[in-house]
Amino acid sequence: MKRTLLSVMVLLGVSAGAHAENLLDIYQQAQIKDPQLLQSKAVRDQAFEKINESRAPLLPQIDLGAGLNYLQNKNDTQSNTNAKGEVTLSQSLYRRSSWVNLDISEKQATQSDVAYNLEIQNLMVRTAKAYFDVLKAMDTLEFVRANKVAVERQLEQTQQRFEVGLTAITDVHEAEASRDQALADEINAENSLDNSYETLRELTGIDHRNLDVLNTDRFSPQKTAFGSDKWLELALDKNLQLHSARISKDIAKEQIDLAKTGHEPTLDLGAGLQTSNTDYKLDSIPGGNDNQANIGLTFKLPIYSGGATSSKVKQAQYNYVAASELLEKNFRSVQSTVRSSYNNVNASIGSVRAYSQSVVSADSALKATEAGYEVGTRTIVDVLDSTRKLYEAKQKLSEARYNYILNILSLKQAAGILEAQDLVEVNQGLMPATAKAKG
Repeated sequence: MKRTLLSVMVLLGVSAGAHAENLLDIYQQAQIKDPQLLQSKAVRDQAFEKINESRAPLLPQIDLGAGLNYLQNKNDTQSNTNAKGEVTLSQSLYRRSSWVNLDISEKQATQSDVAYNLEIQNLMVRTAKAYFDVLKAMDTLEFVRANKVAVERQLEQTQQRFEVGLTAITDVHEAEASRDQALADEINAENSLDNSYETLRELTGIDHRNLDVLNTDRFSPQKTAFGSDKWLELALDKNLQLHSARISKDIAKEQIDLAKTGHEPTLDLGAGLQTSNTDYKLDSIPGGNDNQANIGLTFKLPIYSGGATSSKVKQAQYNYVAASELLEKNFRSVQSTVRSSYNNVNASIGSVRAYSQSVVSADSALKATEAGYEVGTRTIVDVLDSTRKLYEAKQKLSEARYNYILNILSLKQAAGILEAQDLVEVNQGLMPATAKAKG
């Protein structure tokens, strides 16, 4: 797995321009600015801090108290002032519920850490998808504009032919209709590009308008190193969603134990030191200090709580069944996702190859149709249709390339092995837009 499929798929591209941003740049910004990831991190930090709260009942509890009282009778013939202070200590000697609560908190913290790491993987995929959606929209706009230029040229030629009587007015109308459609397509493509920029901006809060593009000359999709069964084996061991579901089941089991502790005895140690000083107004009644110390054990054994404890145990048992079924649901979902992602990778490889040939064929067909139109064997409708098919084929090829990259990343995420290095390797296949290969 060290030499990954992506390193084979994308060879080293041209280095990024001084002001251009690439996939890795935006991902690094998103790591510190994406609200969804930052929220997950805060939840994780809170879960780990809760471990300290759960550990507290197992440690000594020390309290300090003080008081000052003044007492005067109705006839103002007698009064006294009493000052007192105390220090108390309590220590749980046996309270199994506290230990179970600590175990649950530790497992919940581990689960939150898994969720955070899953969100990191999600951010990688979200960043890549948003980035390549922009590139896809840029390509679409480029093809739409190229088609518009070609259609406008064909309209101009058709008008000239009509003026000298070489073609009918219907051909002019057909070309005008295609020109109008091309203008509408351009408006829609520009809008889609603007929207894709906005989606990318959501990740960082910053506009990203100057992006490196895919080096199509060095793009070469390859099959995965092993089959779907191996990918599934990896997923069962490393998939983070599945790992989180397993922890949920473990927590549910611990909660059964916690509920059962309601039937168990508890033993606590208590100790205290009290001191007081009383000062009487009458000399005949002497004041003085009084110091006391105490220590003792408190034993409790629940006998009957109205059936509440038994009910809590049953609820916890039902919750365990629910967690077990959720684990099974996630297991099946992971199986389906891995196999679907694997199939999508293979399908996108086939699509890239098929659409590459489709572009070649469509280009040849357009040239032949234009030649036929010149000699009168083909109509302007045929030319316009062939032009449209050529740019549609180019657009589909562009989409297939980006889909291949995203499908690879999705497959790795489903297997639980997606990491930042995968984005580094994809990033190596990008280049500045100014250096984009022609053709």
